[in-house]
Amino acid sequence: MTGHESDLCIVGGGPAGMVAGLLFARAGVKTTVLEKHGDFLRDFRGDTVHPSTLRIFSELGLLDALLARPHDKVQSAGGIIAGRYLKLVDFSSFDPRWNFIAMMPQWEFLDFVADAARRYPQFSLLMGTEANGLCIEGGRVTGLTYRQNSKESVLSTRLVIAADGRSSQLREQSGFAVRSFGAPMDVFWFRIPKRCGTENETTGVFAARRIMAMIDRGDYWQCAYIFPKGQADAVRQRGLETFKAEIASLAPRVAADVDAIESWEDVKLLRVELDRLERWHRAGLLVIGDAAHAMTPLGGVGINLAVQDAVAAANILAGPMARGENVDRLLAKVQARRMLPVRVYQAMQYAGQKRIISRLLSRDETPFEPPRTARALNRFAWLRRFPALMMGFGIRPEHVRSPKA
Repeated sequence: MTGHESDLCIVGGGPAGMVAGLLFARAGVKTTVLEKHGDFLRDFRGDTVHPSTLRIFSELGLLDALLARPHDKVQSAGGIIAGRYLKLVDFSSFDPRWNFIAMMPQWEFLDFVADAARRYPQFSLLMGTEANGLCIEGGRVTGLTYRQNSKESVLSTRLVIAADGRSSQLREQSGFAVRSFGAPMDVFWFRIPKRCGTENETTGVFAARRIMAMIDRGDYWQCAYIFPKGQADAVRQRGLETFKAEIASLAPRVAADVDAIESWEDVKLLRVELDRLERWHRAGLLVIGDAAHAMTPLGGVGINLAVQDAVAAANILAGPMARGENVDRLLAKVQARRMLPVRVYQAMQYAGQKRIISRLLSRDETPFEPPRTARALNRFAWLRRFPALMMGFGIRPEHVRSPKA
């Protein structure tokens, strides 16, 4: 088994891991990112780059280059609720540099961040490399073992950042307790072709017993069909034709194209979770992003919270690490900085699950009126700025404070 050394090892090449890798390497910290897949090309992942993230890249001087990648701009959004289209969110009052959500395939975003990070000699990205376990000496994490091309290796490091997602193996090995809030739904993701339009038409459809999000990807809809938790097999057992008929009935604008779903292989299951760690750190180890707090798809905030975690971690840790200091005592500050926004967002998502999702999925087919809040948002344009502010920036948004070597 071969051995290597690095100041920092980041496990997971998702939004949190890649942005952290860029910021720490930019500060002069020798940084190694491990990503278990051979590339970033995986569909049905979070693709909403919110204003908070766009502002961070502006502060790095990278916004124009990022937006040169394929994307659509969404300045406002709404949903079809009980058969009526209602306007719900409007970002247009923000700074013109980030007064929209950039609908960008996640592989484009991650590839861009990787290219930006590679400009720093302190950065190394190992693709097709999976972390196997933590190395612990005297109660402190001192590195990890990993496998690349069937070869086992050891990476010794001053700090490990686990950013390996909601199914994180490292957070399990660390022994951290997970607090789960449950989720009343799971999601089927699939594609349906569409004709390109001049404006992005992303929307949601909310009806009795059925909910679907429709993300406009230009020449196709990325659809999220929401159904009661644990009922995936029951939906499949009703048959593919019944499933397609339900989609066509729920969203008539795609009815002519639902036959693009040729088999259940075209329909991917996402098991929705809402949970968080009560403790994110131990000596030599910090957990961030989905590994620290799994979010539901509501509001598309998960990717942006993960990026904010990465920025906060670099703001607090990168300078001291670049100076050669031990940062174990500072790890708690990262959690303290980020726990408030996580709690607020998760409380909002939990309330949305209980008051909207659960009630819709369990109600009968009798006609109903859209909620008063939704009707008020549709009627008063100025009200739509408030959900935009929470979605776009939220509580305690981060700015880049980490040094540039």
